[in-house]
Amino acid sequence: MPGYRVGILGATGLVGERVLSILEERRFPVRELRLWGSERSAGRRVTFAGEALAVTVPEAAAFADLDVVFGAAGNDQSAAWTPVARAAGALVVDKASLFRMQPDVPLVVPEVNPEALPPSPRGALVASPNCSTIPVVMALRALSRLGTVERVQVATYQAVSGSGRDALEEFEAQETALARGAPAEARVYPSPIARNVLAHCDAFGPDGFTREETKLVQESRKILARPDLRLAATAVRVPVRVGHSEALAVEFDRPVEVEAALDALAAFPGLAVVPDPPAGAVPTPRDVEGRDDVLVGRVRRDPSTPDGRGLMLWLVSDNLRKGAALNAVQIAERMLVGTTVAP
Repeated sequence: MPGYRVGILGATGLVGERVLSILEERRFPVRELRLWGSERSAGRRVTFAGEALAVTVPEAAAFADLDVVFGAAGNDQSAAWTPVARAAGALVVDKASLFRMQPDVPLVVPEVNPEALPPSPRGALVASPNCSTIPVVMALRALSRLGTVERVQVATYQAVSGSGRDALEEFEAQETALARGAPAEARVYPSPIARNVLAHCDAFGPDGFTREETKLVQESRKILARPDLRLAATAVRVPVRVGHSEALAVEFDRPVEVEAALDALAAFPGLAVVPDPPAGAVPTPRDVEGRDDVLVGRVRRDPSTPDGRGLMLWLVSDNLRKGAALNAVQIAERMLVGTTVAP
């Protein structure tokens, strides 16, 4: 039977579920599928291509003969099972933050830096970036045809699903409680997220920036091969289920034209430009849920930069798809199939 033997670590999590559905949607050539989860998930049955498959707890023997393993279970599970999968000869495409900044591990967005992929999939490890990093580097790579990007400021407005299923369930419970006139209880975040905005994502570091902000900066520099890139970020959690939004201010080494920027963005694979009102509308998280493309809107000149060297723009993406599962599947397509598979 043709195809590849595939494993998904964290198959019942939000990202793992999306990996499963995207493999089916894109007709990735799956010969055999092995699904792993926590002890709480063990025994659960998941349907793929009309077949009900059991979720099991991972063990070393289960990684034998696999071609690719998708890691979607967090740092602890990635640390435990990635060496096992690689020793068995599998390509590992990992979504956890554990490996991203290791110098010998490629951090890849296929539309941006496919040249960073290893020459052979056997026993290779490729890290997939943070969900807020991916749209930023796609836009910056597209805009780099206009000139050298010298400085970037980013503000992210990140959906609750970026924190996982527990956060999403708590958000929905808070909404229900508030609708009844009851207090909203918070366990996942330090304050309720329902009908609220939290001006931080993840823990604070000694420099006053959160880990989410630091990841965006460091990962962008690595993917773009620009360790000197002047980039600063503020990451905000907002009461949205799915869909990260990002506001960018980009300064170049030369004057740039809005029309040229729109052309460059529209021509870049994976980006879709939404016309500004009144001809169109500003893209929102509702517009992007379930879509593969990163939506781009509100492209305009930054009047605070000298000589017309700055642009401002708005990005919206489904953080569980291109921000996580789809990017991982595209990496596997490049490594195993030789190109991306048409949906």
